Amino acid sequence: MEPAAAQSAVDPRLESVSPASGDLGAFPPIADYGFLSDCEVTALIASTGSVEWMCVPRMDSPSVFGATLDRDAGHFRLGPAGVRVPASRAYLPGTMVLETTWDAPGGWLVVQDALLLGPWRHDQERSHTHRRAAADYDAEHVLLRIIHCVSGEVQVALECQPMFDYGRTPARWSFAGSDYYHGIADVGDGKTQLRLTTDLRLGFEGGRAIARHLMKEGEEVFCALSWGSHEPPQTIDEARSRLRWTANHWRHWLDRGRFPDHPWRSHLQRSALTLKSLTYAPTGALLAAATTSLPEEIGGERNWDYRYTWIRDSTLMLWALYSLGYDWEANDFFYFMADLAERDDELQIMYALDGEREIPEQELHHLSGYAGSRPVRIGNAASEQRQHDVWGALLSSIHLHYESRDALDERTWGIVRGQVQSTACGRCEVSRGTSLPPRSCAGSPATEAPASRACAKSTSSRPDGNRWQTRSTPKSASVRSTSEECLRSTTTPWRWTRHFCRCPCLDSCPEATSGSETPCLRSHAS
Repeated sequence: MEPAAAQSAVDPRLESVSPASGDLGAFPPIADYGFLSDCEVTALIASTGSVEWMCVPRMDSPSVFGATLDRDAGHFRLGPAGVRVPASRAYLPGTMVLETTWDAPGGWLVVQDALLLGPWRHDQERSHTHRRAAADYDAEHVLLRIIHCVSGEVQVALECQPMFDYGRTPARWSFAGSDYYHGIADVGDGKTQLRLTTDLRLGFEGGRAIARHLMKEGEEVFCALSWGSHEPPQTIDEARSRLRWTANHWRHWLDRGRFPDHPWRSHLQRSALTLKSLTYAPTGALLAAATTSLPEEIGGERNWDYRYTWIRDSTLMLWALYSLGYDWEANDFFYFMADLAERDDELQIMYALDGEREIPEQELHHLSGYAGSRPVRIGNAASEQRQHDVWGALLSSIHLHYESRDALDERTWGIVRGQVQSTACGRCEVSRGTSLPPRSCAGSPATEAPASRACAKSTSSRPDGNRWQTRSTPKSASVRSTSEECLRSTTTPWRWTRHFCRCPCLDSCPEATSGSETPCLRSHAS
């Protein structure tokens, strides 16, 4: 038996996918997914009206809907029966509310989807997850879907099939009361639970909750999937009111930004909304992405879990937020990084959303992968790599924070001192560049030099800078002199090879990796 045939025999689901030809099979194009967020949970909705990715209770938790990675790993569809292609899809302007219009046999439907936000609810008891300053709003922990029949009569169908723990465990459904309108999905452990509230009459078939209804012109129905302690809406009027609150919140947030009167204004605003949506509000962390294991190429093996925060990305993220006028979000992210820099003697390149260092990587062999792209991974082993560019990224982030207020507090100055020393003392230790094997000084100069310049500038503007004496070295050099020494070392011309910038000090460094190099392609000088 040929290897490909053997693989299909083991897993028939792969027969409809041809990775070599780029055929997506039953999987929608990644670009076709709609994106929802409440700044604690995110969701991806396919053009068919099916929620195909969602993790609760936070963005890096195990998935409850995972059809993006396996068509049998859970989904939640609401839409016209027998119709899979919508007439149009768009976000309500200035919001993270997705609106889908359907041209169905017999009439027209409009579906609106959102992860609800609402007023702050922790006045009587402090939140156990929030570390940043309390805002006026909070995630409601509710995925709301409202469907409106614009004209005619249309048969609609609801199908909710959660698969807990990345598709490993099917849901067990039961009614929550004496009526047909409240269902509970769990796995029998008393901890993991989803509640489905709707004005459609529910029925349960195995691990699926289903409902059918003939909608008439002007009629509206809703369904709300909730988790946690917050109550979902109980009526269509309440559902509509809470959706309106969520839409208004996003527009008010957008009003705080600075956007030019330009044809590309709406694109800038959508980018800002997306960046905000990748924020984990309780800690201020910013995710690299909301998903795991979406492939770099169809059928390839470079499928990584990006539901974490990378220190290397921090400078660009802070620059974008400060440039657009979102100082609160930028400060929250900076304070998240400051917590890590104070706690850890040596910064990792990445952290979990709550600052956890341990992010063990594992492969999920029971999932077919997006369009047959295997393996599916959760966690990220790159958290164990040593990459010197995190020093430069953090120091550059500190300088951006300094420029936003022309002053740094005592706490931040302590971080500056520690990180500049780490930069100066650790430059010749073995490092990994971005997706590279271990190399000495790999990827470091590009971030160290500008960071050192920024740090020297920030230090020179502080009148009491001389009193920050370093006690860990015999020379007792100040932060300023340490910064300037690091700056002088990085102005030495660098030899740019195919893989990394090579520092001249490597020639005498005992930890340097031996081996031939490509000819010099570029020089780096101040």
